[in-house]
Amino acid sequence: MNESIPTTWDRDVDIVVVGYGAAGGVAAIEAHDSGAETLILEKMSFPGGLSIASAGGVRVTDDAAEAFAYLKATCGGRTPENILEVLAEGMALAPDYIRRLAAVNGASVRVTPALGNYPLPGFESLAYCEVNAVPELEGRESYHAMQPVKNGTRLFKLLEDNVEARGIPAAFNARAERLVTGSDGTVLGLVASIDGERRAIRARRGVILTCGGFEADREMQNQYFQATPILTGSFRGNTGDGIRMAQAVGADLWHMWHYHGPYGLKHPDPDYPFALYLKAIPMWTPGRPDFVSDLGVTNGGNDRASTKALAKMVWILVDQSGRRFMDEYPPYPGDTGVRPFDAFDPKTQSFPNNPAFMVFDEDGRNTYPLGRSVHNDPHARYDWSPDNSREIELGIFERADDLTALAEKMGVPAANLIETVERWNRAVETADDTDFGRQPDTMGAIRKPPFYFGRVHPVVINTQGGPRRDACQRVLNPFGEAIPRLYAAGELGSVFGHIYMGGGNLAECFVGGWTAARHAARLPSWCD
Repeated sequence: MNESIPTTWDRDVDIVVVGYGAAGGVAAIEAHDSGAETLILEKMSFPGGLSIASAGGVRVTDDAAEAFAYLKATCGGRTPENILEVLAEGMALAPDYIRRLAAVNGASVRVTPALGNYPLPGFESLAYCEVNAVPELEGRESYHAMQPVKNGTRLFKLLEDNVEARGIPAAFNARAERLVTGSDGTVLGLVASIDGERRAIRARRGVILTCGGFEADREMQNQYFQATPILTGSFRGNTGDGIRMAQAVGADLWHMWHYHGPYGLKHPDPDYPFALYLKAIPMWTPGRPDFVSDLGVTNGGNDRASTKALAKMVWILVDQSGRRFMDEYPPYPGDTGVRPFDAFDPKTQSFPNNPAFMVFDEDGRNTYPLGRSVHNDPHARYDWSPDNSREIELGIFERADDLTALAEKMGVPAANLIETVERWNRAVETADDTDFGRQPDTMGAIRKPPFYFGRVHPVVINTQGGPRRDACQRVLNPFGEAIPRLYAAGELGSVFGHIYMGGGNLAECFVGGWTAARHAARLPSWCD
């Protein structure tokens, strides 16, 4: 049932932007600069969404044609080519666009070479554009609800300062609930709860949904993902609001199965809302072992791209039978790291890889902090101990003096675990993982007692699914027709429906945000 048209409107603007992350910031800036009176609604009490917690590398290119070839391969034929052409062209324009925005606060912007995550056509044309310094942020430990300050924080600060410099109003604690449509299906505005008060807001030119996906909505996870449980990564505000609002006015959906993320650990407090990520490790490109990128690492990293060795990973993963089932260090751990956990065994009617067990030894425990917490939230704080001792005390990791005792605690056959570890150590000695092809420089033996394990689950950083849209960012119904005056940008209905391109969602936030805003701003007011 659609929301009925209010007899009176509580507020009247040209364009309403729903969600204040990177896509919402760009959309608001461009709508304003195109002459449209604009209002941002953000349901949380703080801005930034998932964007502020990202590594901050916007995927860009120096050759739009090559980027288009890469996007076509990345999307696997699941996204129309004209949409990908617009994104590729925008990726070529994004560095200069970001540099222009940087004039407002003296931010430093750099472009660093970074090959595609996968050796697909056009992968060598890609790079990252990042905001690596904002004078006001340097030296600060946190900003808004984000801690620590990273390049994703700096990127969002750049957008926020541009929004404020233009005097664009942003309402917080403002949850959009329903779109309002006319008899012909045209979106006329929306109804929102602002500080607990129901408000009807008229949008004379359009509504742009930039409110992210559904990674924090357990019921939608259960309906669209296969293996459960899946842990939410970094932001509890993305609960599918925009998807449901768009569905209610006839939107078609796409890419709903697709999410990207690594595997991670559960906090022992059942009320802790986020996964605990494992150590940030660089990405690598198959066939190009000489080039390793720290930029775009799973929600963290050293914020740079370079040529160097891969990180040593001190653990292996075993399934509920005590055997390895995957390369623990795939090319882009934050993308496809979750996929092996989806395997369903019809004989046992179970997901034998979820949870899985990460197994390591005393040398591994002393190598580095094995995990971290990264999220945009003012309350859920967790500081990982330098030597992983606190995590052992909390029960995140469990310890045993030998592998037989460890297997008993894990609930797996001891013979399988012992054989698995012995086989792994032989592979380390020969620098050849014949089982899953793990890169030799990431491999380390598991020999020194005591031994440890932790239960790991897939982690959803963000979802790619949502309302289907066209090259103008207009939301489409199941017949391919645009729903008048309704747009979506960013992760809400992302173009990626096959594999993810590191930095690709941020690129969509910029290109999709400015495309939607410019198109909507050109429309005549429906109520003149």
